[in-house]
Amino acid sequence: MIIAIDGPAGSGKSTTARAVARRLGFFYLDTGAMYRAVALTFMRQGLEPISRHVEDALARFDLDMEPSSQGLRVTLAGEDVTDAIREEAVGAMASQVSRLPEVRERLVLEQRRLAREEEAAGGGVVLEGRDIGTVVFPDADLKLFLTADLSVRARRRAAQIQGNDSDRTRIQKEMAERDHRDTTREESPLQKAVDAVEIDTTDLNFQEQVARIVALAGERKRRRTAD
Repeated sequence: MIIAIDGPAGSGKSTTARAVARRLGFFYLDTGAMYRAVALTFMRQGLEPISRHVEDALARFDLDMEPSSQGLRVTLAGEDVTDAIREEAVGAMASQVSRLPEVRERLVLEQRRLAREEEAAGGGVVLEGRDIGTVVFPDADLKLFLTADLSVRARRRAAQIQGNDSDRTRIQKEMAERDHRDTTREESPLQKAVDAVEIDTTDLNFQEQVARIVALAGERKRRRTAD
């Protein structure tokens, strides 16, 4: 079974996807982390996020992702960058590099390969990002679109970094800008798949989000078995 979770920044995709994968015993593939890793590579090499720099950036791109007790460990050329790729500046750059067709093409192929290998081995996969249900796996068994009010998303992100009110104001502004970029980009814009289940997490706590998705997965699995 493949579960695709999409949604804007701060909607709870990553933490929810990790928890759902643990509850179901599935492999968690954080596609957003892959784009963030590419973004970090661009930043460290001082490259602008434009097409002519993609070949140079990816020529030295050595990414590894593996499950860990904390959810997912991400390394670049042997260096643990799990925390570094979660910085707001890296997220902003990720939104820009993800608009480059050359980057998306390479990472989409890698995402499909990893998920199909896990599925072929008899396992399930939970993927989260911004175009999983529309581009990467339009045939996913269960598609979800998580959303929440912008102010709530900003507050959650500020809490993650233990920020103050000024941090929250800055984060909300950056998220609004990123929402605009993600929904208006020509290549694979952020949008809800026609057959996705939308879950507004504004008034849901973490446990409620996870429970709702696990229940939906159970229903979808029973339906597949019956068919």
